Order: sequence, then C-alpha cells, then structure tokens
Amino acid sequence: MGSLQETKIWASRLAALAGPGTVIALDGDLGAGKTAFSQAFAAALGIRGVVNSPTFTIIKEYEGESLLFYHMDVYRLSADEADELGLDEYFYGNGVTIVEWASLIEELLPPNRLSIYIEHLGGEARRFRLTGWGEPYAEWLDNAMEQEQLGQ
Repeated sequence: MGSLQETKIWASRLAALAGPGTVIALDGDLGAGKTAFSQAFAAALGIRGVVNSPTFTIIKEYEGESLLFYHMDVYRLSADEADELGLDEYFYGNGVTIVEWASLIEELLPPNRLSIYIEHLGGEARRFRLTGWGEPYAEWLDNAMEQEQLGQ
C-alpha cells in the first residue's frame, strides 16, 4: 500500500467487511495519511459530504448508507480525558469506529480490533502495517491478502 490510490483501495476493502462494533485503531507518522484513509473508508460506507479530521472536536459522527461512522482523533487527549468521554458506547455501539492516534489510549481500546500503522517513507510512498487482534480481524487480513494476490 504505497500510494494514495492503494490506500483508497484498502480502505474500501476493509469498509466492505465492517459491521456494527468494528473498531480500527489508526496510528502513524504525522501527515502519513491517517485522515485520507478515514475519508476513503467513510466514502466506501456511503457517507456523502466532507469527512475531515476531528482534531478539535475529538469525535465526529456520520450516517452512512447502512452504518454509522464514528471518526475520532485523540491526539490532544490524555487517557484520563478520553476515558471520561465514554468511548465504550462508540466501540461497542451500532457503528464503525476509526480512532486516529489510537496508541495514545491503548488501554481504553477494545481487545478485538484492527490496528493499522502508516509509515511515511518520503514523497508519496507509504508503508502500512496491519494487525488483526481477535475475531474477525485476523480473518479480514487473510481475506484481504488473498484479494491482493488475486489482483482484485
């Protein structure tokens, strides 16, 4: 997943697998493409309009074609402040949650989640590291890798 186009493809693949309670923990270098990934994911969920970083609002909620989308940016929060927001209601709710800068609230994240780290390699080049924690996320990665090998 090196280019913006590849980022969009992977975001779409993962969004197609998402259901209520899906949690994606997104981390990476500043400017590596966390928000671009979130925007592509939201578009794949059928969210119309602008999806931008919730840096100052912390949480933004969007209504997709069949799922709610919760987009969080916890960069400016301490773990204690994040805990006071009642994030479990989002994590275990009826929507899909993407948390940018998720490692800052590691202890508050659900044990089952998909973790994505985006490393900026210079220019347009990016490296993505995906880790599936528990079900169904490990299976998602197996399926996604299969699709990649088949060129789909």
